[in-house]
Amino acid sequence: MSKYLERAQEIRAIEEPHHNCTQSVLMSFTQSLNLDDVTAYKIAVAFGGGMKSGITCGVITGGLMVLGLFDVDDPATTQKLVKDFRKRHSDMLNCSDLLRENAKNGGTRKPHCDALVFEMVQYVENILKERGKI
Repeated sequence: MSKYLERAQEIRAIEEPHHNCTQSVLMSFTQSLNLDDVTAYKIAVAFGGGMKSGITCGVITGGLMVLGLFDVDDPATTQKLVKDFRKRHSDMLNCSDLLRENAKNGGTRKPHCDALVFEMVQYVENILKERGKI
């Protein structure tokens, strides 16, 4: 298991304070970014729950934040991240849609969101490795 995935699992296990999905993805990479957890937590606070509005899933915004901080901001890469996420999740990007579908299938919120965080951390880590950024 990678140190980034291990860190994501540690973050998602913390009950107080709660870490939203964006915070969880971003904070999984703070040590490699020389970014402190408090600052990362504050940067990403408004992006949980689909920007607190049920729109774009926080793991997507967190993943894009991490890529940007590693200077990976070309449109092809960011568009591929979104396209690949949609492909893996029945063409859904919005937090509310993903949660609704999960509930419809008998799932509960925390394990569902944990799985999305872990998936995105691994996805971003693979991009960063391919680019020689980590």
